[in-house]
Amino acid sequence: MIELHPEMLEKDGRQFVILTYEEFSAIEQALADAEDLAALRAAKKEERDAPSLPLEQVADEIGLSS
Repeated sequence: MIELHPEMLEKDGRQFVILTYEEFSAIEQALADAEDLAALRAAKKEERDAPSLPLEQVADEIGLSS
């Protein structure tokens, strides 16, 4: 979990939150990771029934097997 130390400000009736750059960057990275994970899960679900080949067979076919 990201530990945050927000500073709350109010100006002209509007509320603002100030974070350190490090905290902001951590939140930004966590959101990007969550989006990537959601995209990966969606792609895996979509391709669940797609035909596939074992890695060993592909390696043999392209001449990479030992």
